Amino acid sequence: MPSTLENQLNPTICRRMLIAHLIEQLPKPNNPALEEVTGWPRRTVQDIIAKGLPGHGTQVEFIQQGVRNNDGYYELRDWGSFDRDWVHKHLSVICKVLGVSLE
Repeated sequence: MPSTLENQLNPTICRRMLIAHLIEQLPKPNNPALEEVTGWPRRTVQDIIAKGLPGHGTQVEFIQQGVRNNDGYYELRDWGSFDRDWVHKHLSVICKVLGVSLE
């Protein structure tokens, strides 16, 4: 029985690709916005941005707005080792692996 793409994908890598995609696509993505879209806990989102993405050369910058430390949003500067077009093409499979619906 041939293995499907869904069975081949690693959920940890899928979480990182999805967060990179969402940072690029959402208007002014911050932690609460990413938590709402994914349904993941704050700490999971923070860890992916702070530790998971840099491990792939993905560059994310926090753009400060306002006076509080968490007033602002993330901006994706470089996809690193992830292929942006591949992620976009396979987004539905990535979401299926993670049990996330972007509708």
